[in-house]
Amino acid sequence: MEENLDINNKVNNENSDNITKSNFEEIKEPKSEKDTNTALNNGNSQSNSVSKVNLKNEIDTSVKPVTKPIKELPIEKKPFQEFINIHLIPALIEEINLRGLKVNNINLTNTNRPIAGDKCWVIDCEIKDTCNFWLSFQKEDISSLKSISLSKPNQKPSIIESFLIDEKRITLKLIISRIFQRLNGQKLIGVN
Repeated sequence: MEENLDINNKVNNENSDNITKSNFEEIKEPKSEKDTNTALNNGNSQSNSVSKVNLKNEIDTSVKPVTKPIKELPIEKKPFQEFINIHLIPALIEEINLRGLKVNNINLTNTNRPIAGDKCWVIDCEIKDTCNFWLSFQKEDISSLKSISLSKPNQKPSIIESFLIDEKRITLKLIISRIFQRLNGQKLIGVN
């Protein structure tokens, strides 16, 4: 029985030595960074340092996340007050000035619609010595029902007309072009 124990101990010790040697050899075996760079660059010491920098740069650039640019909302999707006061009214004034006319007064108010008398948002515009117009929005939304009324200077409007009722997509340019289409149709700002 002692012989069996001695044999087992001897086998266990040999296995233990083999495992320790192979682990030690595995740890000892990897090449240093210098050896790797030397092999890559055929022993040129200046290219070794350049290679290290290039390797680091390649690693750094691949880790950076790609950010998508944030799309800005179209101006027509902005809040009603912002769209009217920051985009529509200045664009109307500019277009009127380009036609050689001058705006005496233009503003947005929540007041009674001309002729109908119901409460809504109204852009009231007075073009000097030419005409007045009232563009009305039923709700605080450019897609809501709209109407327009026109008159000669110092007169009250006598007709209220629907405005952009068939359009699915309301844009700044569309609103401005249709206002001038109505003004031209009544021969208020020139001849057809």
